[in-house]
Amino acid sequence: MGKTLMEIKQALDGNLGRRLTLRANGGRRKTIERSGILAETYPSVFVIELDQDENSFERVSYSYADVLTETVELTFFEDKTSGIALSGQ
Repeated sequence: MGKTLMEIKQALDGNLGRRLTLRANGGRRKTIERSGILAETYPSVFVIELDQDENSFERVSYSYADVLTETVELTFFEDKTSGIALSGQ
């Protein structure tokens, strides 16, 4: 989606409060998949409040550079059948 960090931040600002699925590179061929809500955006990072029944902690934060380098992939859901993917490309 966005090619620069500012474009990625603006795209996330427009999706505050929306439900999403997060896929992150956990290292050593491990992929982490979590779901939650985009809670806050800051100048350098964004915060996701995770679903409590699936995760042992409440919130995670990632930088916009993680999205740009495709370490983190976010998929926003409008309803149960469609989603919008956000990645660095």
